[in-house]
Amino acid sequence: MQPRKLILDCDPGHDDAVAILLALASPAELELLGITCVAGNVPLSLTSRNALKICELAGRSDVGVYAGADRPMVRSLVTAEAVHGVSGLDLPDERCLPEPTMRLRDQHAVDFIIDTLLAHPAGAVTVCPIGPLTNIALAMRRAPEIVPKIREIVLMGGAAINPGNVTPVAEFNIYVDPHAADVVFRSGVPLTMMGLDVTHQVLVTPERIETIRSCGGQTARVVADFLSFYCRYDRSRYGTDGGPLHDPCVIAHLVDPALFACRHVNVQIEIASPLTLGQTVADWWQATEAQANCHVAYAVDDEAFFSQLTQKLSTLP
Repeated sequence: MQPRKLILDCDPGHDDAVAILLALASPAELELLGITCVAGNVPLSLTSRNALKICELAGRSDVGVYAGADRPMVRSLVTAEAVHGVSGLDLPDERCLPEPTMRLRDQHAVDFIIDTLLAHPAGAVTVCPIGPLTNIALAMRRAPEIVPKIREIVLMGGAAINPGNVTPVAEFNIYVDPHAADVVFRSGVPLTMMGLDVTHQVLVTPERIETIRSCGGQTARVVADFLSFYCRYDRSRYGTDGGPLHDPCVIAHLVDPALFACRHVNVQIEIASPLTLGQTVADWWQATEAQANCHVAYAVDDEAFFSQLTQKLSTLP
């Protein structure tokens, strides 16, 4: 079976970094065509630099990294330094990864997405946004002919039956650019949403961090340090035994869909109400006649998820 071709669109961010590494560690299942970056957890200059750092950490300077949108389509940018630190990839004891020697590719991320989709047969490329959906929506707006070319969009964002994590009802990635999310969810592309309903079941406990630390080489040790810094915020906020590991759920699902249970429902994005802006309104019980447009993950085998993650990270340098 041929690896699935994918474009990974991200805003690193610690959990984005782990998702990138999981994709790079899964060559039998996934062929990473390129990494596109967007403003989100931190501004674009930092998210794109962080993607370069992660590729170098994994010894994959061959991977193309492209900078994209530096702000949402309509709103002002909202960032998350309180979670990820001022660099977006802060380590304990105020450490940071070394500056990358890799350079960004010259092409804009939106152009790369368009050109890559047009260069492949319809249904050949999966698009995986794990940050705000700005780059994807701009590509769809600029070149509508790419929409039927996309095999599937598997995204991290939203919440169907869970509360929000940035407002009472909105998840961060969707809230940062709800207008972009609205474009994507109305596009007709097959969608799979890995939202807070499952990511809050995938908790990085201290025991799991130590298992990762001891599973392999330098990359695994850095991931353990990432998670030690990253989880402090959510553990304090939610009073849980660990922090939720959001973005790697997208890659884990592509590697082994059996880890997750999904329901096919209608999901729409709230873009008008100040009270519920960015809410992913999921018709969970078919209360309306709206056509289902999204497979929403609602359950996960968290032990198998962490077993997969640890095994994959152990293969990196």
